[in-house]
Amino acid sequence: MTFDAIVIGGSFAGLSAAMQLARARRRVLVVDSGLPRNRFAAASHGFFGQDGRPPLLMRDEARRQLALYPTVSFADGEATEAQQSVDGFRLSMTDGRNWTGARLILATGVRDELPPIVGIEARWGRTVLHCPYCHGYELGEARLGVLANHPASAHQAMLIPEWGPTTYFTQGVFEPDAEQLARLAIRGVVVERSPIVELLGAAPGLEAVRLADGRTMPIGALFTAPTLHMTSPLAEQLGCAFEAGPVGRYIRTDERRRSSIPGVYAAGDAANPMHNATISSASGVLAGVGTHHSLFMETN
Repeated sequence: MTFDAIVIGGSFAGLSAAMQLARARRRVLVVDSGLPRNRFAAASHGFFGQDGRPPLLMRDEARRQLALYPTVSFADGEATEAQQSVDGFRLSMTDGRNWTGARLILATGVRDELPPIVGIEARWGRTVLHCPYCHGYELGEARLGVLANHPASAHQAMLIPEWGPTTYFTQGVFEPDAEQLARLAIRGVVVERSPIVELLGAAPGLEAVRLADGRTMPIGALFTAPTLHMTSPLAEQLGCAFEAGPVGRYIRTDERRRSSIPGVYAAGDAANPMHNATISSASGVLAGVGTHHSLFMETN
């Protein structure tokens, strides 16, 4: 069978895209590796009507609802190769299965590379966080830290004091300039130049950080911006153009979520410089609608 569209990625963006096509009675295949980026988070916040729900339960419910549409199929597993074919695109899986679709929607997500600090990975998504809008309120105005990981980290530190008293850890690398120092001071942010070398406390909780000079500082949660990598090679295989984001590349798309390759659409964290559940879902809706329009219009 040739599908009207194959959606690669079964989380917020991919399922939102597939829903639009399903409701247009188009044949859709959703390919899902089962490893969404938000699997480390206990709850999703700030999502309209879903505040505080576990993201995996939200995904499972969305998939259950999508499965009620008779034109939708699912293929669990990892897609490893995509190439253009006579009928559109041919997708290959690690287990040898192959699928053909007139259009592709890449909702493949990104992988987080955390700074190499002892104890950081065990706390990721719980007390080591990337988004204060997603998780800041629940921290209860605890003492917070911002772990510098890129040149814009000082801006992140200016953002955080709404959620608790904030210390900016430069790691001895990302020193604020004079203007940034003035703005941090206005916001009440303390600047600490001795690098964090270890996170302390029973994981996933966080009680303090150990600094390179031997001191410990009480910290209840730490914000940082991981370096981002594509979780899938498909966009590169297909020749999609990328944009340079502040902490990693993302797939270039237009307002309809079309990539630079005709017939290939992209949504979610893999195609956005800003990341949260609402943005991912909304971009998936745009990708699904744009893909549907392309199926009866002359342009891809």
